[in-house]
Amino acid sequence: MGGVVIFLYAPGAPGAGGGAPPPPPAPPTAPTTSAAPEKPPTMAPGPAGRTPVFERRQTGGSAAGRAAEKVVALTFDADMTAGQGARAASGERFDNPELVALLRRLKVPSTVFMTGRWAEEYPAQAKAIGTDPLFEIANHSYSHHAFSSPCYGLPVVGKDTMAREVERAFTAFRKAGARNVVPYFRFPGGCYDDTALRALAPANVTAVQWDVVSGDAFATDADAVAEQVLDGVRPGSLVVMHCTRSAAPATEAAVRRIVPELRERGYRFVKVSELMEG
Repeated sequence: MGGVVIFLYAPGAPGAGGGAPPPPPAPPTAPTTSAAPEKPPTMAPGPAGRTPVFERRQTGGSAAGRAAEKVVALTFDADMTAGQGARAASGERFDNPELVALLRRLKVPSTVFMTGRWAEEYPAQAKAIGTDPLFEIANHSYSHHAFSSPCYGLPVVGKDTMAREVERAFTAFRKAGARNVVPYFRFPGGCYDDTALRALAPANVTAVQWDVVSGDAFATDADAVAEQVLDGVRPGSLVVMHCTRSAAPATEAAVRRIVPELRERGYRFVKVSELMEG
């Protein structure tokens, strides 16, 4: 994934002509160029080229000061399967714009793991999320089918089409106009095996799991969700939540409590790309 280069243009000072009085001094201008954003960090492939898996920033190692930093990544799965178009057409909401608006108001950097089918259903939202520097979009497959079985009753992707599932989702993000897209992938349901890690190698992604399960899927008690997250978070944690109103109706209310309480404890919110740098 290449970075986006942003060029800043400053108006040039007008030239003096003939005997006309010299023009007033031009106001200070911004730099005319800026460096491209750094490439998002990824992990090196595993043995025999297997797709690497990231779950949490490690707290050990030589960089002791950074290792103990109180950072946490809130991630949100935007789930929609390839076969749920009829349900969306009948009024079921697989999006959650109120949650996204809340994250903006609270200024919480976040990573949204989006399916390609979700981006096709809500292209304007995918573009808005994917062009807002507060967010980054990561890959959650195109169809939200499982990459190993059993996996919560999900249909299973054949190993020969696993890499294609990932590529098809990235294509959907580009078509929607999203730019802040990172080379990370989350297995639907979190289900994977060695076969899946081998099959995904051509996609050149880092798989991202989590160490804190929010329990927001199908939950209706926002306080219970918030307490589960608050009890589980440690420095470097990665939290899995959902951005799907019909399947996670309590998430927005839970986030309203989670964010201020973690900030009160001294935590700083980061996207997965920053968490992975540690």
